[in-house]
Amino acid sequence: MPPTLTTPRLTLRAHIAADFPACCTLWTDPDVVRFIGGRPNTPEEVWSRILRHAGHWQLLGYGYFLATTGDTGAVVGEFGLANFHRDITPSFGDTPEAGWAMLPQYQGRGLAREALAAILAWADRSMPRTVCMIDPANTASLSLAGKLGYAQYASTTYKDHAMLLFERRTFTRTPREMLTVR
Repeated sequence: MPPTLTTPRLTLRAHIAADFPACCTLWTDPDVVRFIGGRPNTPEEVWSRILRHAGHWQLLGYGYFLATTGDTGAVVGEFGLANFHRDITPSFGDTPEAGWAMLPQYQGRGLAREALAAILAWADRSMPRTVCMIDPANTASLSLAGKLGYAQYASTTYKDHAMLLFERRTFTRTPREMLTVR
């Protein structure tokens, strides 16, 4: 079962079938998809996305969360980790890829950082490295990735679009290493 994570302002939980209308609102918003495919998703594509999220949890033990406000339960966006087997060079391999999409009315409040910080804290227990791919024109996501500790390591082309690749490493140290002054 996917965990439910809570932050001071958000609840992050697995998708359920009843989330379909809210996810359609998210994925048909032109501002949301501007840097993620460039066009609004059809209801069929949104339903496939929800099923893909459920499949990640079932097969890989990690996936995407639906983020809702803690006070009203309104859907804010989707945040999480996935392995999409993207056809890019260099390849992500089996490294989990972080991603996020957020409704415009919730942007600029620090909610994306809050959601992803909680997810990455959860992931840090078992994932020594995560990656993400960002359109170079998406300045908000570039800024967010930097605040979360992601550093650019390559550039690539994905579906005929230039993209930047970032990584975030979690270094686990033994108690002896933590005592060593460097």
